Amino acid sequence: MHPTETIDRDSLRDDIPEFRPGDTVKVHVRVVEGSRERVQVFQGAVMRRQGGGVQETFTVRKVSFGVGVERTFPVHSPTIAKIEVATLGDVRRAKLYYLRDRHGKAAKIKELRVARGGKAAAEAPVEDVEELDVEELDVEEMDVEDVDVEMIDEVEPAEAGESDQAVEEAADE
Repeated sequence: MHPTETIDRDSLRDDIPEFRPGDTVKVHVRVVEGSRERVQVFQGAVMRRQGGGVQETFTVRKVSFGVGVERTFPVHSPTIAKIEVATLGDVRRAKLYYLRDRHGKAAKIKELRVARGGKAAAEAPVEDVEELDVEELDVEEMDVEDVDVEMIDEVEPAEAGESDQAVEEAADE
């Protein structure tokens, strides 16, 4: 361990979420104008992340009024109020410099749909599910009269925001 790492350890932030190149992030930056301070949000795709420790930086790119804007932030800087990960990107490179030459649909980054890392899987809610042993089930002892069955004559149209899966489940019941 390098002697300066013990000194730098106090400056490291622990509230930084896990993000990688390709992810879309919202960086809340503290801006001082005269005697006033406000928070400005810079949202874009992470192009790179480099360095380590206190010197670690990341570059975010966005297109503003048709002009590409890149901004490099120190990860552990006190000028960053917070970082929010908006979407997870599905890319195969650590440095996404090729996005500079692309425009429109060609510059689009595919979205990763699965939870990333063991930490995200550990935070996912787990429902209480009882294990049912098939051998213990005695079908002959079950009373059909005890089971409530409701027949659906018509399938109601889906409301705004309902998924097709929810409509199919309602039709199956």
